[in-house]
Amino acid sequence: MVAIMPVACRQATDPSSERPPTVPPPPGMVWIPGGSFDMGCDDPRSLPHGGPDPMNDARPIHRVHVDGFWMDATEVTNAEFTAFVTATGYVTVAERKPSPADFPGAPAENLVAGSIVFSPPPEAVPLRDETGAAHLRWWNYVPGANWRHPLGPGSSLEGHENDPVVQVAYDDALAYAAWAGKRLPTEAEWERAARGGVEGAAYPWGDEFQPGDRWMANTWQGHFPDENTAADGYVGIAPVGCYPPNAYGLHDMSGNVWEWCSDWYRPDTYVTQIRRARDGIRNPQGPPDSFDPQEPGQPKRVQRGGSFLCSDQYCARYIVGTRGKGEISSGTNHIGFRCVKSP
Repeated sequence: MVAIMPVACRQATDPSSERPPTVPPPPGMVWIPGGSFDMGCDDPRSLPHGGPDPMNDARPIHRVHVDGFWMDATEVTNAEFTAFVTATGYVTVAERKPSPADFPGAPAENLVAGSIVFSPPPEAVPLRDETGAAHLRWWNYVPGANWRHPLGPGSSLEGHENDPVVQVAYDDALAYAAWAGKRLPTEAEWERAARGGVEGAAYPWGDEFQPGDRWMANTWQGHFPDENTAADGYVGIAPVGCYPPNAYGLHDMSGNVWEWCSDWYRPDTYVTQIRRARDGIRNPQGPPDSFDPQEPGQPKRVQRGGSFLCSDQYCARYIVGTRGKGEISSGTNHIGFRCVKSP
């Protein structure tokens, strides 16, 4: 584990008078005070670690109010998910054999339970090309990959009990949250929590990516996707809580693993919310359906926070206010979640 001392966050510009409920906090959760904040982000390409993408779907920046709630201080771990499966017998999407009805025309031999695994190529490859599918050079469908075997049948959870659970589809995260008496956060709740009450900062800890040469999150160092130098201490996933928390006491709100949110994904969500708002935007729940022009017909939910694969060469979505998306029946070895609970 990397030993890193926390740094002070910038003074919050939206202090809330809302106090936490006068009851003991749920185990492992911290209180996120209600209040208003500016949601979204500017084009980050001018930042030193801002990456190559304009993040158009994260604008316009707009004022949003959310009520207070409890949030898991860390991502749900393998140990916690094991307790859920042991208690309920739940079988995740990746452990189920795909149905021919869902994949018409697919050869029977291809309908094998499994999931998607990051597989670094042996040499440098183009990060983008005219096909729009350059990412297939480093992602592979691996039969037998699931939450118990995140990298495939030869991998296990032994020694990784405190790592975030991965290879979970959206319905898997929903099922765990319901069992735990919680729910998944809305996109607005997630961003409110990640900002820690600090307005306008690029990261959950402030404006510098690596203040005082200290690593604040588990991201990619080196040349993506073929060489990860692990300068931050980890080639892949880090156990939860290895890096300093933000001002609300939340760990890994940037990097480590992507986190499912309850909102359907659309690139025009913010434009639509602003147009329809009459008395301000309070507790937005997201659009009624999904649309991704890059993959029409693939229903997607919002993901937030980036992962250990985020790099300023390809994906800089460790920046607060940026948005991710995921097809709801798919998991990978860099997607997890955390839960929230209303008072």
